Formats: sequence, C-alpha cells, structure tokens
Amino acid sequence: MKPTFLYIVLMALFMGGASFAEERKVLGYGRLFTNDAFGDGMDRWRTGSYTVSRVTGTSWAGQAPQRLGSLREYRLRGEIVAPANLVTPAPTDRRYAGIWSLGVHTHSIWHNTQLSLGGDLVITGPQTGLGQFQEWVHSMFDLRAPTLKNQIGDSINPTLVAQAVYPLDFGERVQIRPFVEAQAGFEDFVRGGADLVLGRVGRNELLLREQVTGQLYPGIRNDEGGVSVVLGGDIAKVFDSTLLPESQGYRLTDTRQRVRLGIRHEGRQTGVFYGLTWLGKEFKAQTDEQVVGSLRLRISF
Repeated sequence: MKPTFLYIVLMALFMGGASFAEERKVLGYGRLFTNDAFGDGMDRWRTGSYTVSRVTGTSWAGQAPQRLGSLREYRLRGEIVAPANLVTPAPTDRRYAGIWSLGVHTHSIWHNTQLSLGGDLVITGPQTGLGQFQEWVHSMFDLRAPTLKNQIGDSINPTLVAQAVYPLDFGERVQIRPFVEAQAGFEDFVRGGADLVLGRVGRNELLLREQVTGQLYPGIRNDEGGVSVVLGGDIAKVFDSTLLPESQGYRLTDTRQRVRLGIRHEGRQTGVFYGLTWLGKEFKAQTDEQVVGSLRLRISF
C-alpha cells in the first residue's frame, strides 16, 4: 500500500467533519495497558503494549453520529514483541520488535450497525527506542536484558483498518456484540467474533477495541456506576505480517484465535478494569500459546 493512499484516506476522515470544526471539543479519553506480567508472566511474544485514545466531536448522545468523520479518535499505541528467550532466542523463534502506531479513526452508525474506519502509520525498528527502553526497565529490576541485534528493522507501514459491530440487547443488562474486522498494511487479516457484556456499565459509551487482545475499553464514558463482565472471542485469517515475514522462513498459522474475559467496576471517582486474554499461536514454530493481562485505572479528584 502506498503512503499517498493512506494520506488521502486520513484527509478524507478530517474533511468529513470539517464544517463542524468550530464546534469540536474533546469528548473523552481512553487507555489500556496490556502486559504478560499480568497474565502468565513469561515475558515473551506479545509481551507488552499501551494504547491511548483521544476522542473529539461536537457532542455525544449515547451513540455515534451518522456522518462519517464527525466523531474522530486519535490513537497512539506502543508495543514490544519479543522471542521466548530474550537473551539467546531460538533460531526459529520470532524476532524482537519495537512498534509505535499513530493514527486517526472515525466512528459512525448505519442502520444500527456501529462502524469504524481509520488509518495508522505503524513504525518499527531501532528508531522506536523501545528496545533501549526495555533494557533500562530490566536493569532497574535486575532482570535479563533483551538481545536487540536481530530485531525487526526500521520501517513505516501505512495501515487501514475497518470494523463493523451489530449490538444485540437482551434487556438492560445483557448485550451481545458480534463484529467483523479487516486490516491491510502492517498485518493483513480478516477477523470475526463477538463479545458478551453482562451489566449496565458500558451502555451508551463509545467502546473501542484494543488491537493485541481485542479487549473493549471506553473512549467516551457515561456516568453509569456498577460492575460489568465481558466475555469474548474471535478468530482471524492472517495473510501477511511485517513481524513474521515469509521471506525469512516464517509460516503463519492457518488461523489466529483469541479468548478474553474482563471485569470492570465504575464508581463516582474511581474505576478499574482487569482482563485476561488467551492468545493462540501466530506462527507454526511457536511452541505454546500465551496469556496476557490488561489493566485500566481511573482516579478522579
């Protein structure tokens, strides 16, 4: 995919709501921290990521507007991918990678279907500085330092992603959210799955999907307090991956599966989310599945 094409798409997202520019305001922030230290604690593969979202628009009335580009999410994500052994990785294991991703996504609704469309510039390699950051963190805790000499090289990967969700309500406390998703660029895949939300928390919010785990996190919150539980899963067909290039001998698994469970509590001044996600194998030589944990804290003063 040529970068010029992505720039055109990003400009279209901005221009879609240009007539409302003078009325725009920040409607919410979202964030989610994911690390295998909160899961199986093995410090390997999809070992850690942090996603931050900033949502702007004219107003929020419990659902996204129909007009494409009116509601925009500006997303920043950092991620570290590592082999199972950081010091002496196996020749068949995946290579170390530091990843930054910066993009803009728009959210809208069409015939009760929640749609999102966006573009990201995904940056990899030593230029990200994430390898050196992990070295520093490990030295602070007297842990083994990662070997960086064979990491994924510097590159900038324009990426498009689209998602459609069709929520089904069964009363005020049960919602099923089947979805389909497609991405082209950094990794090319199609994905389908669903999430079951039990509880009132999360209703009438803009729920965003974290990329590694698929866990849902709010980009725009409401004031509903209480507890909700989310159980979800999906399966993807991955056609190509910058992180696992076939030219270097990697063979992708036929499918990529995820199963997740999360619990969220929202109070007047505090909120917490904790989730666990089982990640299936991504390439044929991967020796095992893994479990990662996700955490979100909110404290208002």
